[in-house]
Amino acid sequence: MSNVSFKPNEDRVLVEPAPVEEKTASGIIIPDTAKEKPQQGKVVAVGPGKDDAPVTVKVGDSVLYGKYSGTEFTLEGKEYLIMRNSDIFGTI
Repeated sequence: MSNVSFKPNEDRVLVEPAPVEEKTASGIIIPDTAKEKPQQGKVVAVGPGKDDAPVTVKVGDSVLYGKYSGTEFTLEGKEYLIMRNSDIFGTI
């Protein structure tokens, strides 16, 4: 698990997206232009939540989220997504 020096505010969650598939199950290589954005990842950091809306995931959870959820950014050389707890569909 990643150890980052970032603490999200309120109900925000920091997620490390799962690696993008390079090949299909039958061995066909997927070109960069046809690759899908991952829709699952691992929770790396969570905020304290809000009084009326506590955060429902914890560090280490594998989660599913919307294809266009969150904001992408690079931290310490790795790609992450920061999103609201409500953008997460559930844990795996």
